[in-house]
Amino acid sequence: MTQELSQEVTRQPIQITASAEDYLAELLSKQAVEGMAVRVFITQPGTPYAETCLAYSRPGEEEPQDELLELEKIKVYLEKNSLPFLEEAVVDFNPDRMGGQLTIKAPNAKMPKVSKDSPLADQINYILYSDINPGLAAHGGEIKLIEITEDKVAVLQFGGGCQGCSAVDLTLKDGVEKTLLERLPELKGIRDVTDHTVTENAYYK
Repeated sequence: MTQELSQEVTRQPIQITASAEDYLAELLSKQAVEGMAVRVFITQPGTPYAETCLAYSRPGEEEPQDELLELEKIKVYLEKNSLPFLEEAVVDFNPDRMGGQLTIKAPNAKMPKVSKDSPLADQINYILYSDINPGLAAHGGEIKLIEITEDKVAVLQFGGGCQGCSAVDLTLKDGVEKTLLERLPELKGIRDVTDHTVTENAYYK
């Protein structure tokens, strides 16, 4: 009779590829410090200015709340406050003739990943930060959520190159409103409260 053992699988908040682990292990070995590890953290997490960082961590430099990720060749400490923003992050190393490049992709650094159970405001902000604002950034613009009314209308404010822009009606109706209403069925509408009489920074006048 065979006894089946159920093993709980812990999903890592960040993926470090084999090539990245090899590269980091080599870097750590050159430091000549016993027990040297890597620490991963995000500066200004949850904002448009978020940056994902890797740093050397000598024994004792890690924080007590850090989460330890023990890989085959290296130890990685993850800052506790950065964990929700490191969801789906990938650290990779691509070798080339010049030596290679370490890359860090953290799609949720600027806004933690949300689900259908997340508050409506968080879901709206996630779509704005991840899908809509990156396109508007080319024109120096951005959109912020001001509030959600009792009747589930999202009150938005356009800033930067979108404020006073003559194409804002097109952007709002055909782009932003359509995207938000399609992805969030519980949302009933969009309202723009931007003062578009201010046109100094407008992309299209």
